[in-house]
Amino acid sequence: MNCSTQDGWDQHWEQFAQSAEVGPTPRYRRQIVWSLFDFLPPGESVRFLEIGSGTGEFAKEFCESFPAASYMGLELSRTGISISRQRVPGARFLQRDLLQDAEQLDHVDYAATHGLCSEVLEHVDDPSILLRNAATYCSPGCRLIITVPGGPLNAFYRHIGHRRHYKPMEIASLLEQSGFEVEAAFGAGFPFFNVFQLLVTLRGPRFVGDVSGRPSAAVRIGSRVFGALFRLNSRRCGWQTIAVARNRNKSACT
Repeated sequence: MNCSTQDGWDQHWEQFAQSAEVGPTPRYRRQIVWSLFDFLPPGESVRFLEIGSGTGEFAKEFCESFPAASYMGLELSRTGISISRQRVPGARFLQRDLLQDAEQLDHVDYAATHGLCSEVLEHVDDPSILLRNAATYCSPGCRLIITVPGGPLNAFYRHIGHRRHYKPMEIASLLEQSGFEVEAAFGAGFPFFNVFQLLVTLRGPRFVGDVSGRPSAAVRIGSRVFGALFRLNSRRCGWQTIAVARNRNKSACT
């Protein structure tokens, strides 16, 4: 999900989806997200909302781990929706542009109890609008986990449409302004997540070609190495920014 079709996410998913599936950073983020859940399998009474469901990698893991839970993914990209529906046929995916005016959105009375917004807010010019519109799919008190990148912008991030990166206090402030009560905001990933980001930065525009299409042997080996190193990362500091918040928007569906 991004700010508009000018960012070309249909093309980006076609170009980068295969490398993203083996990349160490998406897996590392999902490991952190799993550790922050406050419910157990099989997930009865859980109504889960993913804001920016991408190509359905998280959805597949979630639906397999919590078969009794309800899941719905919102995604702007048609390509992302198509890949997700093939990957997780039993899940529900809706194409939505959450930056539209609220009255123009085709709302669904879903009333999510829990949600995830991972690596989305950095792509939009006004993330508060997206958060407030997403809240209409949530019940009051819905527990939302947010991940956004911290650290420096680089050529690859600019290529895929990053507007800005966030420190923990900055994402906490955004959430509070958008109608959420923040329970925690912190950085993670030091030192090896940071090292990986620095290497991507040093690689510059060449990294776009490195991760386009089918991953090379070098990309696969590098992903495995960093995937192992990421197990040693700190959960107290680093350039992966995470927040946990509760929805208090009065406009939420009930």
